[in-house]
Amino acid sequence: MAEWMPLVLFVTVGLVLLLGYPVALSLGGTALLMALIGEWFGLFDHAFLEALPNRLYGIMTNETLIAVPLFVFMGVMLERSRVAEKLLDTMAMLFGPLRGGLGISVTLVGMLLAASTGIVGATVVTMGLLSLPTMLKRNYSPSLAAGTICASGTLGQIIPPSIVLVLLGDVLSSAYQQAQLDMGIWSPKTVSVGDLFIGALIPGLLLVAAYIAYLIAIAIIRPNWVPAIPAAERLHGGSGLWLQVVQVLLPPLLLIVAVLGSILYGLATPTEAAGVGAVGAMLLAAFQRQLNPGTLREVVRQTAMVTSMVFLIFIGAAIFSLVFRGFHGDDLVTGFLTGLPGGTVSAVALVMLVMFLLGFILDFIEITFVVVPIVGPVLLTMGLDPVWLGVMIAINLQTSFLTPPFGFSLFYLRGVAPPQLDTVQIYQGVAPFIAIQLLMLGALALFPELATWLPHAVYQD
Repeated sequence: MAEWMPLVLFVTVGLVLLLGYPVALSLGGTALLMALIGEWFGLFDHAFLEALPNRLYGIMTNETLIAVPLFVFMGVMLERSRVAEKLLDTMAMLFGPLRGGLGISVTLVGMLLAASTGIVGATVVTMGLLSLPTMLKRNYSPSLAAGTICASGTLGQIIPPSIVLVLLGDVLSSAYQQAQLDMGIWSPKTVSVGDLFIGALIPGLLLVAAYIAYLIAIAIIRPNWVPAIPAAERLHGGSGLWLQVVQVLLPPLLLIVAVLGSILYGLATPTEAAGVGAVGAMLLAAFQRQLNPGTLREVVRQTAMVTSMVFLIFIGAAIFSLVFRGFHGDDLVTGFLTGLPGGTVSAVALVMLVMFLLGFILDFIEITFVVVPIVGPVLLTMGLDPVWLGVMIAINLQTSFLTPPFGFSLFYLRGVAPPQLDTVQIYQGVAPFIAIQLLMLGALALFPELATWLPHAVYQD
């Protein structure tokens, strides 16, 4: 009976989540209830739960996690400064003469917003409100238009500064230290958020390039799906258009350089860079004449709500993790993964498959806080590069925003889409982009240097 308790705990939490109860309370409450039952029957090692106060204190005093509210504040402030609206208008005029130009514009704006905000919901909703009606009016394929907006909005999951990379950095750092203890060694080295930011740059940009290549291929194969904007409806080119491009692009690019550049050149930690980004977002909003007491009050309120949600889930996941270990679930997972035929390759493939399937029903935060602490130490003891593993997980988690039926990007777009766009068309539109992300995941598995080369090059310099 004892060996089945970890599986019973995991299945019970999954069922409670599917019933619609809050994630944080489901994780913590179900775990504590199962621990009580296990203690009653003598199946639970309560020594693990005695570590809970120290674990919770460590979460609340973790300086790395200060980056979460700062990056959320930056993203919400930029969303209120109408940066996305001006970027979409300008990029549409720039690429309008091309078939598929609107789609390429949406993808590039999604990339820029990802590098300056990192908030998927705000990006998808903004682009859905601004771009989707225009794309449908220009006779774009409804499914392609919906898929492009949803996929571009999720780029904030992989292109830094990304909140998921901040959370993954903290979780993987703990997993890395646990792996070292399991191997009987100790080292002060950890997996920093900056490592993941640098490692995710090349895969993120390649993903953007793959999205654009897909749109170009559609323009060649199905030109009627992605018509160009008629010349009579476009602004005239020349110096006026290029001046507008510079004026619109320069402020967010300066903010991106300030945040990422300070990390790449070692001038600031990710947490300090998040502070720079928050101040820069306020200055940008002031430059756009969108900064006022009402806006600041609303931005602070939304930041507090998102941050509270993340930390409450983090606390619930910490309780779940300790109870899982109290039932010796970590030994069960270790024995299973290390005993697979094919060794490390099979273990990584299975974990990635499980995370992909969980993405159909769970959000990336739950997967990060529940699954990664369980499988991370086991995979890292197999000798995997922690930065490569983190980027692999981040790209995999990105698909959780696109996979039906519970992909959050699909919900965001459905909420702002016109009635004539069916939910089935949204599902059809995201399918090719899910395939592209899986191909990117395969390429990263075959060529780990895509994630590891840049961090090594930066630190060698």
